[in-house]
Amino acid sequence: MSTDPDAQNEPKRPNISSLLIGRPLETRTLAHQVISKKVGLAVFASDAISSTAYATEEILVILALTGTMAHLGLSIPIAIAISVLLIIVTISYRQTIFAYPNGGGAYIVARENLGETAALVAGSALLTDYVLTVAVSVSSGVAQIISAFPNLADWRVPMAVVIIGLVTMINLRGVKESGTVFAIPTYFFVVMMFLTLAFGFFRWATGTLGTVTGVEFTTETAAPLTLFLILRAFSSGSTALTGIEAISNGITAFREPKSRNAAATLTAMSTLLVLLFLGITFLSRHIEAIPSHEETIISQLARTVYGDGSILYLFVIAGTALILLMAANTSYADFPRLAALQAADGFLPRQLTYRGGRLVFSWGIMTLALAASVLVILMRASTTALIPLYAIGVFLSFTLSQGGMVVHFRKIGRLKPGEKLKGSEVELEYEPTWRTHMIISAVGATLTFIVMIIFAVTKFTSGAWVVIILIPTLVFIFSRIHRHYKDVAQALSLENARYQIRTDEVITLLLVDGVHMGTLQMVNFAKSLGSPWRAIHVGVNPEKSQRTQDKWDQYVGDDRLVIIPSPYRHLMAPIREYVMNLLRENPTAIVHIVMGHLAMDSVFTQALHQNSSLILNLGLTGLERVVVTIVPLQVRHDEEGGEVNLNVMTGNDLRRARQEWEAKERQQADAKRAEKSHRPPPGKKASGL
Repeated sequence: MSTDPDAQNEPKRPNISSLLIGRPLETRTLAHQVISKKVGLAVFASDAISSTAYATEEILVILALTGTMAHLGLSIPIAIAISVLLIIVTISYRQTIFAYPNGGGAYIVARENLGETAALVAGSALLTDYVLTVAVSVSSGVAQIISAFPNLADWRVPMAVVIIGLVTMINLRGVKESGTVFAIPTYFFVVMMFLTLAFGFFRWATGTLGTVTGVEFTTETAAPLTLFLILRAFSSGSTALTGIEAISNGITAFREPKSRNAAATLTAMSTLLVLLFLGITFLSRHIEAIPSHEETIISQLARTVYGDGSILYLFVIAGTALILLMAANTSYADFPRLAALQAADGFLPRQLTYRGGRLVFSWGIMTLALAASVLVILMRASTTALIPLYAIGVFLSFTLSQGGMVVHFRKIGRLKPGEKLKGSEVELEYEPTWRTHMIISAVGATLTFIVMIIFAVTKFTSGAWVVIILIPTLVFIFSRIHRHYKDVAQALSLENARYQIRTDEVITLLLVDGVHMGTLQMVNFAKSLGSPWRAIHVGVNPEKSQRTQDKWDQYVGDDRLVIIPSPYRHLMAPIREYVMNLLRENPTAIVHIVMGHLAMDSVFTQALHQNSSLILNLGLTGLERVVVTIVPLQVRHDEEGGEVNLNVMTGNDLRRARQEWEAKERQQADAKRAEKSHRPPPGKKASGL
């Protein structure tokens, strides 16, 4: 016989949860649920790298509004400017990673340096953007699939929801397993794009690179080329920066040394992003790529480099579709962590801090999946409808994060050499290079703020107003949640409390729906308490009430049952009224309400019962001086024989009651059979013999 406690606790048969997401992991293995830099790049960089698939196109779409291809050449200097901004933001976030090694990104930085409100704004912006990232990336990936298979157009929304479900299930398996799964499509896209760029630059250098064919330049309007339009193109192309903040939020997911590995991964991600973005923009200009609703810029580039129908062209398209779908994984890596941080601070429900069986924040993952699915359904999985909502939140978080780092380094600058200042998150120590770090963060904060304003203005009527209203609304909701938790903590606090421990009179009430084994269990429980007790039955059905009274007299045999008439078939109101009258009659007593509950062995069989005890419990626990106890009657199915076992209380009184009940039932059955056959009951002699 095995004495291993883990072996004894293992389930006899796997359940649905273990089949889908794997067996539960012990808490002590949490330290091992970390990832390497290679896997971390795939987990946290998929969103940022995927933006190279559409960032160049976003620039060209705006420049095309001028009505001439001559101005499309501005895409190269705009891309260079965006790359410079990306490098500045990367350097700033590297500083954040080393300054705040426990993760949290913009939320923690803002909380430490800018105050609670700024932290809530940053948290709301990031949480909103993570939901939008899932919706946009999945919708974009589905659009790529539908481009190849137009017959699936009517299934756009169901496909998107199913994909969200699959990504959710993979992430519920744990960060290590999900990282391994998502690493393949991420690196496949990177390899295919670098191969395309290398071959494209070779053909350009040798003069064999042609231009795009089969796509016409068309525009309905011809807007003048103004500074505002250039800034608009700059802001649209700045979507390439989305996802840069992800690593700073998930530092704790990396192996030790966490900060160094996270910073190295951030540098690698930004390097890949800059090279891909500039390379795609440069070649797109030289092949004279044209923004079109029929064919993406990536498709035009790959088709021109490899030739239409080439296997490498198909690989590029497949890799692009995969990376767009997998970009959602960045949100699954960061949303639950950020939500857990805010929940730990009391701004979100506490459930978001709980880790599931696979040591991931399961509630956060499910919340993200539900929110993204609802958004996809509402927007009909339309990328065009979702894009205007996108990126404002992330640039707002950029601004707050880097603004917070300016304050952080200013605090360091005020210290004397060797002096230290203890903060709630980190300990500050004087650094001679604090001015340089502060200037970098200040420049980044200024630029990202400008981009955010341009986004808000240019995309306002297209849907950005929703996000502008949503973020303050979320801040208000988070504040109300925080106030609730503070009120509860104050109510439970023992400080300055004047509470006298005393023994009050207890009156026990049994809520009886009928007389059965569960009722006898409750009666046995009430008797064992040693306090005055009575039973009440709400008379919704007069015939049932009479049967209940008769069986009570037969099996319990006292006059403690009170039947409360309810001509309008209400259940809660008569019970509450009876309890409140009892409280008024006994102003110092505690009313102890005992109710039974049939506990089934599965969710499906449990749903077949009324489960009224759960509703009654909610309705009665709000009354002062009222205590509710639920006495379960467990009903289990024997795995071997399929018979039902009643695992009730094992006291001698209850066993005797069950035996007496069964004996009476047998006697009654025998008497009925004897009466039908005109024979005397067993144990009695026939008359005349």
